[in-house]
Amino acid sequence: MSTYNVALRTDAFSKAVRLAGFRSDYKLAKAMGLNRSTVTRVVSGDLRPGPAFIAGALVVLPPMVFEDLFDVITNPDRSESA
Repeated sequence: MSTYNVALRTDAFSKAVRLAGFRSDYKLAKAMGLNRSTVTRVVSGDLRPGPAFIAGALVVLPPMVFEDLFDVITNPDRSESA
């Protein structure tokens, strides 16, 4: 059995943020309805993007779609690899 997670396509996200005119994590986070620390942690890879991050990114970064900004990754179940 495998589980699935979502990973941010950091380069594409950063480019979309610049093109949308966001000059700071604070302004981006405010537009997304999130804390600045949440945005910073997702972009740095310390936190996986959750539903609020994904939805916020898609709302404030049109015409980007899910596949432009995120990858679905497969994590093998630990019990199968044992």
